[in-house]
Amino acid sequence: MTARRTAAKIYRGTARSLRFLARCLRAGELVAVPTETVYGLAADALNARASAKIFRAKGRPTHDPLIVHIHSFAQLELLAKTNDAAKRLAKKFWPGALTLVLPKKKRVPAIVTAGLPSVAVRMPRHPLMRRLLRLCDRPLAAPSANPFGYVSPTTAEHVRAGLGKKIRFILDGGPAAVGLESTIVDLRDPRHPRLLRPGAISRRQIEDVLGIKLRSVPTRGGAKHAPLPAPGLLDRHYSPRTPLVLHKKMSRTRAAKSGLAEAWLFFARPAGLTGPNVFWLDARGDAYRAARRLFSRLRALDGRGFEKIHAEAAPAGDLAEAINDRLRRAAGLGQA
Repeated sequence: MTARRTAAKIYRGTARSLRFLARCLRAGELVAVPTETVYGLAADALNARASAKIFRAKGRPTHDPLIVHIHSFAQLELLAKTNDAAKRLAKKFWPGALTLVLPKKKRVPAIVTAGLPSVAVRMPRHPLMRRLLRLCDRPLAAPSANPFGYVSPTTAEHVRAGLGKKIRFILDGGPAAVGLESTIVDLRDPRHPRLLRPGAISRRQIEDVLGIKLRSVPTRGGAKHAPLPAPGLLDRHYSPRTPLVLHKKMSRTRAAKSGLAEAWLFFARPAGLTGPNVFWLDARGDAYRAARRLFSRLRALDGRGFEKIHAEAAPAGDLAEAINDRLRRAAGLGQA
């Protein structure tokens, strides 16, 4: 008979806990970690066996590569072949919510990069994650700390709810400040940069630094496809188990007449409309607060027993592309 694993333990960010968790990571263990974007499931990125544990714990297909987190520019040079465009973006936005895809160096295991000759690298801003990275003195591969395809976690409790029986250690760094996964830019060919995944660092901000327009990539389908250049490109991702329907603009009249079995998630608080099935991302429609709450709202609605979730797209603005990308994928619509 196989012994049942106890639920993961949540550790506060004390000096003692950080030293202990750093030792765990160096020994090849998995640790769920806070970042400013979402919580990640971390392993030593230079240890192929440790990184493989991430895929098993999440149920993640191996064609979907991992993002490698670093604490210094020296580590970037150890992992990837850089170029002037990458250096300019890193200088402007690191530490922060930007991931760069670059040609990889041999020391990066194939399991981390889905066998591709490129690697996705980011320098996170969260202070506990940065301290942990320094204590480990190793780059950490860390996709979102949730079952593959489900809504990303933005708190330690979200991680425990999803992976608590498959991992042992969770570092609690409070609610994620951004709430959306990082922006990913493909700079393998710096003359033709591509936006692979929108995030809090907007297309406009990146184009202003590079002085060149970013191309977008079409969505990629299911698990039988060839390796992806970066995570977040599948047509269905970040999805609640409850079916989600995305609307460019939602009708208050239709919401008021609908049955209580359907939830209505407005972007801003709908004037004159209330009810046990009416929700919103931010009362005043602030895009940054809406982004921070998006995944926690979807998780909460998913646990309420609704038959369907109606969600309203974000209006035009720097964060709209990122929020609507997540909502499209949550609805299984992908990115055109």
